[in-house]
Amino acid sequence: MENLDPFLEIAHKLADAARPVVRKYYRTPVAVDVKADDSPVTIADREVERTMRDILNAELPDHGILGEEHGRENVDAEYVWVLDPIDGTKSFISGKPSFATLIALCHNGTPVLGIIDQAITDERWVGVMGQASTMNGVEISARECEDLKSATFFTTAPELFTGDAAKAYQAVSKGCRVPMYGVDAYAYGLTALGLADTVVEIGLQAYDFCALVPVVEGAGGVMTDWAGKPLHMDSAGDVIASGDARCHQDVLATIKTAMA
Repeated sequence: MENLDPFLEIAHKLADAARPVVRKYYRTPVAVDVKADDSPVTIADREVERTMRDILNAELPDHGILGEEHGRENVDAEYVWVLDPIDGTKSFISGKPSFATLIALCHNGTPVLGIIDQAITDERWVGVMGQASTMNGVEISARECEDLKSATFFTTAPELFTGDAAKAYQAVSKGCRVPMYGVDAYAYGLTALGLADTVVEIGLQAYDFCALVPVVEGAGGVMTDWAGKPLHMDSAGDVIASGDARCHQDVLATIKTAMA
């Protein structure tokens, strides 16, 4: 794998380019379309991703791109950028500043660089494999939390868990100290900052989680699928992120027991 510093410069350039587009449309009466999966999308989502793609195509034409709004491009390449222009579109269109622009670089499918960027609050988390994660240039670290019963737990929405997965959600929610909801990728940033302890989600896509992995892990945390396996571009998207490996193992065990 090449030195990632030049790619980090590009990632910052993408985030910098996304910010004015996000700000232009934030808390304005933008039209909201509904995609085939019933999720909302706006002109802001599409314009932010197009802006970032144009930069990548100009500067790194041999790299692949996987984006939520404009699809797959050369995704068999050694390096693939994974983009979610606005993770948390429901929050964006509701005027809640907990959405984020997610930018990841994967090397042979493994996330090695990630940015969580919140344009309105001027917060940027950066994770690079082998380096300490930062927020606005300052090193950050997750906090200790030895088990689920001591944990502040985040998920996007309880209704996303159905069937046996609903049993898993109930077990984690009832077993934690404080359950919290509704901030999408921002919850992973809070975990990396040491302000929350674990996040459990289901049915995510690569563009929802790839950028989060280097940030969480670079802060000393752990991020896996529900079976405890490392995440990559082709993972199913049922994910757990924890600031402390002990809590993470407790969450994994709780889910396994609930779904047995």
